Amino acid sequence: MEANDYIFGIRAVMEAIESGKQIDKVLVRNDLNGQLAGELFNLLRANDIRPQRVPEQKLNRITRKNHQGVIAFVSAVNYYSLRQVVPTLFEDGILPMLVVLDGITDVRNFGAIARTAECCGVNAIVIPERGSAGVNADAVKTSAGALLHLPVCRERSLKESVEYLKLSGYTIVAASEKADINYTKADFTGPVAIVMGAEDVGISPEILRLCDTMVSIPMFGHIGSLNVSVAAGVMLYEAVRQRLESDISGRQCWLFVKNSLNLQPNKSAHQRQIYANNI
Repeated sequence: MEANDYIFGIRAVMEAIESGKQIDKVLVRNDLNGQLAGELFNLLRANDIRPQRVPEQKLNRITRKNHQGVIAFVSAVNYYSLRQVVPTLFEDGILPMLVVLDGITDVRNFGAIARTAECCGVNAIVIPERGSAGVNADAVKTSAGALLHLPVCRERSLKESVEYLKLSGYTIVAASEKADINYTKADFTGPVAIVMGAEDVGISPEILRLCDTMVSIPMFGHIGSLNVSVAAGVMLYEAVRQRLESDISGRQCWLFVKNSLNLQPNKSAHQRQIYANNI
């Protein structure tokens, strides 16, 4: 962890927030109180930042300097709102492809996925506010700078984000070892969001229930799973292959979406209205 990834001290953290810096998370000592601490907590609430209470020993492991019971981790990139990105993509006539990361906490995996995603023309990565790798200098370095070009949407509720994507006309494709469908059988030629989960626990059940298709990557060796960044690369380049073979250009997106409003009877009137509002 590099020193410029975090800020410590109550006033220093307050100044960083007031200056508009993107904050990944704020750690505060369990028993932190007092007038100045109260001002900090008010500022955190005003900026919709939820601090994490931790023992002082954890703060001391990060820095031995006088942190005053507060350490804030600063993001290396600016975050985007999913509800701003989705309409913009449709307005620009882009056939969208997003990656949703559920529980990816290893910064090297996150950076490697971002690098491949950018190379494949992914339009944004969606991560949860909590339980995700920090978008810090290490992540940017691992991504070979891809995170400086690829929008990252950090959302409070990943479940609500996936629901919003479904209502917006996206097909949600999940990569899961439990699936029986080969990943090449999924349709990536329309607006699509590819969901990848953590290697140890996979995609959370509440997210899996929302997915339109669950697919798996076949294994023939003794090891039963791929590294998540490798698996993401396999999924993404299958999407690229299908789109190249279908000769789908980004400018065909508007016509595709317009036709989808009439050709998808399983969508409710509410879904079609949200879908139409995005274009």
